[in-house]
Amino acid sequence: MHRILALWAVPRSTSTAFEWMMRQRGDFDCLHEPFGEAWYQGESPLWHRFEPGAKTTPGLTLESAWEDIQARAERGPVFLKDFPHYISHMWNPEFLSRFTHAFLIRDPAKTITSLFDKWPDVHEGEVGFPELRALYDLVSALEGRAPPVIDSDDLLERPAEMVRAFCNAVGIPFVPEALSWEAGGEPSAHSWWDGGSFHANLARSTGLTPQRRNYVDLADMPPRIQQIHRRMKPHYDWLHAHRTRAGDPSRSGECTPSTRR
Repeated sequence: MHRILALWAVPRSTSTAFEWMMRQRGDFDCLHEPFGEAWYQGESPLWHRFEPGAKTTPGLTLESAWEDIQARAERGPVFLKDFPHYISHMWNPEFLSRFTHAFLIRDPAKTITSLFDKWPDVHEGEVGFPELRALYDLVSALEGRAPPVIDSDDLLERPAEMVRAFCNAVGIPFVPEALSWEAGGEPSAHSWWDGGSFHANLARSTGLTPQRRNYVDLADMPPRIQQIHRRMKPHYDWLHAHRTRAGDPSRSGECTPSTRR
């Protein structure tokens, strides 16, 4: 069994841009939210706002998604980006031992307002921070070491440095060429959801390039959204305090090996 490298994140955390960078490398079979596709539109959707008549995919379940991931890992190394709240009921030592774990976080003021912009009726259970922190704590306890945590603001401000730190932490070569790509193409190429409407900006992008750090004011957000933010922020703050910084020494000697038996 080859390595399954998992980037666990929350929605609207620039995780698909990170995934796109990983695709440029060419040394991983890269998967876009395979568990999320089953959670949102599998044959028995689990998401909070599902309404009868919405899109479903016969035969697609969390279990079938996991079977496909494992089959791919039999053939070669796999990278997947996904969100832990889809599969919190699946966490057990055997399941989690199959992955090399890494985490991506982003200021919840940014993720929540971005979700609200797309989905004004977004449910708190879709935001994902409590489950992300819980998985981080569980993996840390099971493995006896803390997995890497990349903060989106750090990534966008210093992409080459942070990607290098990520690569060092998970024990893969840093490939600077992977930070650039050709613009264009249909947004649907970046996602299985809604024709790719969440990723139009990514489809127009040309890579991970340095960006100025910005801040989001929640004063004009509805009280419900402000409350969601208050409930999410302590989990983000905990993870942020444990984030990987540019220039962190390599921890590749501590990483999950590239093959398992």
